[in-house]
Amino acid sequence: MASYLTDLGYSVELFDAAPGRPNVLATTDQPPRIVLSTHLDTVPPHVPARVVDGVVYGRGACDAKGIMAAQIVAAERLRAEGVEGIGLLFVVDEEMGSVGARAANAHPLAEECRWLIDGEPTDNRLATGSKGSLRLTLCTAGVPAHSAYPEQGRSAIDALLDVLGDVRRAAWRPTRSSARPRSTSASSPGEHGPMSSPPTPTRTCKSAS
Repeated sequence: MASYLTDLGYSVELFDAAPGRPNVLATTDQPPRIVLSTHLDTVPPHVPARVVDGVVYGRGACDAKGIMAAQIVAAERLRAEGVEGIGLLFVVDEEMGSVGARAANAHPLAEECRWLIDGEPTDNRLATGSKGSLRLTLCTAGVPAHSAYPEQGRSAIDALLDVLGDVRRAAWRPTRSSARPRSTSASSPGEHGPMSSPPTPTRTCKSAS
């Protein structure tokens, strides 16, 4: 991607968001007042790319490799019309901890950006906000006891399940931007091992044990 953008005439910088995981920033001779951005990573499992009747299929074809291609084409059209204060930013780790976005926010050129258009599948509708997420760690305490005398103890797992039940029953106030239902996922160490969790923070659990 970096070499392709260089061939198009951009000044391209690779800067690590994490060891061995660089973001790609492409700019012109002018400060990037408008930045088109999306992410390089995808969620597992890998689905090989293929082209059928002119349509690309595969993991990330929509989220967000197709978006990336569309943004490059859009940037080239803007440059052809004389717009030079434009940048392209492709970040890593969007599906996990967003370290790519954090690194981009700390980049010196971030202060030059006036408008950032973030590419995500939205059914071709403009979204001006994000539903976001609330992440926290719940810890419960129990009293250990031998399985022959369970009445002498108190399971930390039972207490955790009570709390999670309260969370699921909570009435969350809807907002104008609540386009999709909220979901709850959990991962906590229990009395006899960890509860399973989704592979990434952006997915719900497929199984639990």
